[in-house]
Amino acid sequence: MLGGFDSEGNPVLYQTDPAGTHSSWKAQVIGGRNAKSLREFLEKNWKEGLEEEDAVTLAVRALLEVVDSGAKNMEVCIVKNGSKSTTPTIMSESELDEYVAKIEAEKEEGASAVPAAE
Repeated sequence: MLGGFDSEGNPVLYQTDPAGTHSSWKAQVIGGRNAKSLREFLEKNWKEGLEEEDAVTLAVRALLEVVDSGAKNMEVCIVKNGSKSTTPTIMSESELDEYVAKIEAEKEEGASAVPAAE
């Protein structure tokens, strides 16, 4: 996986394989036995023009599909174009915990909003 920005400042994401073939993506996952289902999840939920918070939420939602212990077993890196620092930012576990808690609360609200079957 290789990500960055093109000459116009637009984000780009490429995946390469050992044979040298490469493909461009808007969102992608690699590795593991769940890659296909996570790719489908991203294809269904990714939208053009996501704000940073929405993009991070989508990434964390995807990771929660395969990670059992929340933020303890995930890493999210944010790369911004035009930021003063060219160093990517790795989110802290406490920052990720906030996203996980928000997502889990939304799931609980959604589950409680479903009427019980008679």
